[in-house]
Amino acid sequence: MQRLWVTGYRNYEINAFGDQDPKIKIVKLALKKRLQAMLENGQLDWVITGANLGVEQWASEVAIELRETYPVRISMIIPYEEFGHRWNEANQTKFLNLKEQVDFFASTSNQPYQSPVQLRNYQNFLLTHTDSALMVYDPESPGKPEYDYNLIRKYQETNDYPLELIDFYDLQDEAEEQAQQEEDFNE
Repeated sequence: MQRLWVTGYRNYEINAFGDQDPKIKIVKLALKKRLQAMLENGQLDWVITGANLGVEQWASEVAIELRETYPVRISMIIPYEEFGHRWNEANQTKFLNLKEQVDFFASTSNQPYQSPVQLRNYQNFLLTHTDSALMVYDPESPGKPEYDYNLIRKYQETNDYPLELIDFYDLQDEAEEQAQQEEDFNE
């Protein structure tokens, strides 16, 4: 069984807001290409991600779409109970909708947020219950995913744990490819 941890930037870290934001389309296309390649090569059974606004929710949406064609299962794990309860109504509704569509949902703590220990336990759980990771992250532009990136890099010192990055150069290439396809389509 191949279990992939997918994480990356929060939506605000890449200034992507609203489902129609073109940046979201590009991120989702990049994720879809990587996940689809893994599925076609028999390298993926589970997409395991968190529920943060941004890459994690977009990865769940992409995996749900791919599930229509490929035998992939999706797991969403949250670090504590009442996760996202401070979000606005639209974001809470989107989270609850995704929660209903995934194959497995759980929390690594059965308590509401109390301390950063819950976040570290969550990270360690995802790391030790997956076989590899895919991150939309650029080490030249750190943000919240830097904590996951550094944890994975340290883990790699003593464990075989592949990490694949989709960085800003990859996203730029994807955007240029999409622009070219749209231009060709309109000719």
